[in-house]
Amino acid sequence: MFMGRFLVQWIISERKGESTIPVAFWYLSIAGGILLFAYACWRRDPVFILGQSTGLIVYTRNLVLLKRSRRKALQADV
Repeated sequence: MFMGRFLVQWIISERKGESTIPVAFWYLSIAGGILLFAYACWRRDPVFILGQSTGLIVYTRNLVLLKRSRRKALQADV
């Protein structure tokens, strides 16, 4: 999942000719984070669990900010 997100980011950036982080990057980050979080819980590793849960919060927050930004842009166009 994490490899896939960097591949998606690279392909999109190459197509646009500039550095870009597509929305798919954040969804792949969440998917990979959930898998690692589940593994960390299975291992019962509190440091690993804390690290992955923190990452999941950041990935989710980025999606919320993107959605909010798009909503504002749509309202400005109206």
